[in-house]
Amino acid sequence: MYKLLSHNDLDGVGCGILAKLAFGKEVKVRYNSVSGLDREVEWFFENENKDTFLFITDLSVNRENEKRLEEFVQNGGKVQLLDHHKTSVHFNEYEWGKVVVEEEDGNLTSATSLFYEYLVTSKLMEPSNPVAEFVELVRQYDTWEWEKNENHQAHRLNSLFFLVSIEEFEEKMISRLKTSDHFDFSEFEEKILEMEEHKIERYISRKKREIVQTKVRGLYAGVVYAELYHSELGNELGKEYSHLDYIAILNMGGKRMGFRTIHDHIDVSEVAGHFGGGGHAKASGCSLVDEAYKEFVLDTFHLEPLREDAKRNRYNLKRSLFGSMYKNRAEEIFLIYPLNESDWAIDHYKTKMDHTFSNFDDAERFLKRNYTAWLVRDDTFVNFLMGEVKSVRGD
Repeated sequence: MYKLLSHNDLDGVGCGILAKLAFGKEVKVRYNSVSGLDREVEWFFENENKDTFLFITDLSVNRENEKRLEEFVQNGGKVQLLDHHKTSVHFNEYEWGKVVVEEEDGNLTSATSLFYEYLVTSKLMEPSNPVAEFVELVRQYDTWEWEKNENHQAHRLNSLFFLVSIEEFEEKMISRLKTSDHFDFSEFEEKILEMEEHKIERYISRKKREIVQTKVRGLYAGVVYAELYHSELGNELGKEYSHLDYIAILNMGGKRMGFRTIHDHIDVSEVAGHFGGGGHAKASGCSLVDEAYKEFVLDTFHLEPLREDAKRNRYNLKRSLFGSMYKNRAEEIFLIYPLNESDWAIDHYKTKMDHTFSNFDDAERFLKRNYTAWLVRDDTFVNFLMGEVKSVRGD
């Protein structure tokens, strides 16, 4: 008999689907939140048969259960923990633990890809094309490689996962993987996924107008309240407000928060770790503990939302050799312009700031972080220039 304890997201459920394909009715599968795993492990020790082979995927246990699992194995029990989070690498010290963040070829791993490799290598499952294709879609979505590779099927798989119950998703995937030569979506699924994509776009558009900026422990964060589409939202907000180091997404109903970044030099698993959480370098999360509540809720609630840069300008453009005009809520006017081929400057009310910058992006980042300014629309820019011309003529 087998038992699998896994995460309740796409990657964790992907492991459950593989387990049911490999073991059929011989496996019991339970999906858990990050905080719920340890209760399930404790229940296993109290109620399950010692001969049951325990798999733990996409999650890791606390210190107390870590010791109990080691004692269980030493006394003849069978355990295999498979994870891909950097915060879990210490489980590699155990015979029953395998944590791989990145393969030798440079590809990031997922729990589903590690479990599939384990099952095939251990001859517990025969490899197949549709299963391998499904596993790769899960891996690319979970590691966010789908965007770099423009693999929208991976993104659509995750959208489908949230559109139906876990039980229905499992049933659909298992049936499809058993009977198809290749993994694909049905015509009906394609239609509802297209509708869902439009819904996500509208949701993100609204949240772009609600995000506020704050500085926490030396890093600049964008804070937004949202219960849906955290991965998509974090990615789009990170690109829209690229001067921010990371995006903090608050789920007040769930009393949790997620962290997302698009930057390679930022590791949000360290941010989450400070509040007792963890995860990946670019995607992590934690419970909304008192300290996090103070820094991300109480200290930011009074702040005004950020304003988006103008999108359809013809004249007031970024990196313009004639200068790019910005404004903030205090109605202060800024102009970023090149001094020469290698230096950029910022004028604040026609007075040059002391700082100079080696490129436009650094100048804009400084301006947005310190003055929360945005690129103004063409009409504001033209009206300003007309006012300047009138002023000169008047003089």
